[in-house]
Amino acid sequence: MIMDFVWAFIVGGSICVIGQLLLDIFKLTPAHVMSLFVVSGAVLDGFSLYDRLIEFAGAGATVPITSFGHSLLHGAMSQAEEHGFLGIAIGIFQLTSAGIASAILFGFIVAVIFKPKG
Repeated sequence: MIMDFVWAFIVGGSICVIGQLLLDIFKLTPAHVMSLFVVSGAVLDGFSLYDRLIEFAGAGATVPITSFGHSLLHGAMSQAEEHGFLGIAIGIFQLTSAGIASAILFGFIVAVIFKPKG
């Protein structure tokens, strides 16, 4: 059981190190890194590699933003098989709607409580 925590830490930390290197060395903006991670999660899921990573690392693979890309593609593909072209949109929002809604809600609450400096 301890090794599950260790592997989750190593995999999740490695994803974060890659993101930090992209920021520091290649001078990418945070938006570029986030987009790159979401797309890479979707691409890895397209080749059925991200599911194996989740089985191996658990929360180390599901917590980073790459998991969002995995969820988008995973939901879209599963619903596309059942509902066709319309299923793509259904699947995307079915699996990710809770995360999107909570991000909007918490962003609004923080904006109301704190004054923006911009």
